[in-house]
Amino acid sequence: MSEQQKSKASPQPDRKPEASGDGAAPSISPRRQLVVLGVVLLVALVATAALTFTLVTMFEHKQDARSPYLRIADLNEVSVDPALWGLNWPHHFEQYKMTAGDEFYGGSEAMPQSKLDQSPWLKRLFAGYAFSIDYREARGHAYMLYDQVVTERVHQRAQAGACLHCHASTNVLYRKAGLEAMGLPHDEEALAKEFNMPAVIRGFEELSRKPYHEVLAMLTQVPDGTPPGEGDPTFPAAPVEGFDPSTVPEGHFAMSEAHPVSCIDCHSPKTMELRITRPGFVLGMQMLATSDAEVHQMPSVDRWRRGSRSEPYDPNRLATRQEMRSFVCGQCHVEYYCATDDTLTFPWAHGLKAEDMERHWEEHVFPDGRPFFDFKHGETGARMFKAQHPEFELWNQGVHARAGVSCADCHMPYERVGAMKLSNHTVRSPMENINNACQVCHNDPESELRARVETIQSRTVALKERAAEAMTDMLDAILEARASGRSDEELAEVFVLQRRAMWRLDFIVSENSLGFHAPQEAARILGESIDYSRKAQAMALRLRAPDAPPIEGLPTEPIRGITDR
Repeated sequence: MSEQQKSKASPQPDRKPEASGDGAAPSISPRRQLVVLGVVLLVALVATAALTFTLVTMFEHKQDARSPYLRIADLNEVSVDPALWGLNWPHHFEQYKMTAGDEFYGGSEAMPQSKLDQSPWLKRLFAGYAFSIDYREARGHAYMLYDQVVTERVHQRAQAGACLHCHASTNVLYRKAGLEAMGLPHDEEALAKEFNMPAVIRGFEELSRKPYHEVLAMLTQVPDGTPPGEGDPTFPAAPVEGFDPSTVPEGHFAMSEAHPVSCIDCHSPKTMELRITRPGFVLGMQMLATSDAEVHQMPSVDRWRRGSRSEPYDPNRLATRQEMRSFVCGQCHVEYYCATDDTLTFPWAHGLKAEDMERHWEEHVFPDGRPFFDFKHGETGARMFKAQHPEFELWNQGVHARAGVSCADCHMPYERVGAMKLSNHTVRSPMENINNACQVCHNDPESELRARVETIQSRTVALKERAAEAMTDMLDAILEARASGRSDEELAEVFVLQRRAMWRLDFIVSENSLGFHAPQEAARILGESIDYSRKAQAMALRLRAPDAPPIEGLPTEPIRGITDR
């Protein structure tokens, strides 16, 4: 037998298996097995709990989304008091109250700074008009009625009830006056039942030309959903004479419990849908829709124009939700006429540009047949147009409107509150909320976005100052022409140029974005203002000065062209 065969035949001693990378795993002790099993069980429990929490949270959020509020107060069409709405929507109500700032500031020491002190040339721009008496910086919505009641404009000059169209919650008053004029029931039960836009328009027409204090007194007597004497007002009422609640000086009046713009002015109390309540806007949009003017961010107007036009354009029935997020702002932030010689009017028959509205006023006549004008200029006697606060019109000419961005997208941007997506109701400058207002679309640092806005606004202010300088030079030249004996008939063409120059300057002065809503359009309008002022100045100087001698005999250098031959 060979050695190899012996080796195979001989028994081999028992050997323990050696551990190797691909061999069998070593045995695990029972104790370690229990630890591993416990860890696996714990992980499974945690995962199960997390999954259960996620599913329950999703279910609760879906339920919240289906029922976004708990109906505590039953609202109707006389629920003007915003505190009633606050019972159902406390988050919105708290933000609405923040339009007053940290707290409500009233009294003479808290009044905003006078623009007349900041820019004395405004007194010459508004000479002959009440704004030359008192013109201050705007404050939040909480102050819109308070500041109007205390301004010296309504104390030293007779004003029309139309001024309350945009400074107070007026739709219940309008509806009551309209139903009464139409011979229909107008008690609180009838007022609470339905909105009734035809009655609102009729009441608006009935009250628009009445004296301001008379309409204000009527406003304090209409129901607001809160029993008389119950509850505290959301914002303090304006004291008598503005600042002293203990006495009533002659010629002044008390404010009582009327409300500034409230929830019911923009929302349906039953569905919370956005809606238009201001008659001026409804009638103005009807004029705009029938015009050939180009409009941006108004697809419903384009659809109506392409349709049968069998019924007037109705924003409450035809406008999209995105349009309504601008339209509810455009009810008040617009240009309009508000005095006693005619019903309040939005001048949109030819479009929303400054020159379109100027044309509307030039063609408009008062009910007695007189040519329209807002006031006679206190220095020159020229008949003038007065711009109010045309934010909606200037915004419509800007890039944001063309891109489909609404007023609320920037001034009331969406935010998440729990499961709900809400629109912020603080209603403030986008510069105070750049993250939500701007960076949703602009992927740029906050510092860069702020710098862009500041650049646009500073350039607008600089151009506005140059337009103001041209205006004052123009007025001086006109006064010198009058002093030299020139008659109004001789200065008639100069007066037209004066009106056009000052209308354009006033348009940008009265618009509250400092040009940001449409920077190029604002610059164009101010450029035209400067041009008209200089033309009027030159014409007035020619009328003042003696005839110039002939220039035919003066030596001149002939034009040779570029190349001498």
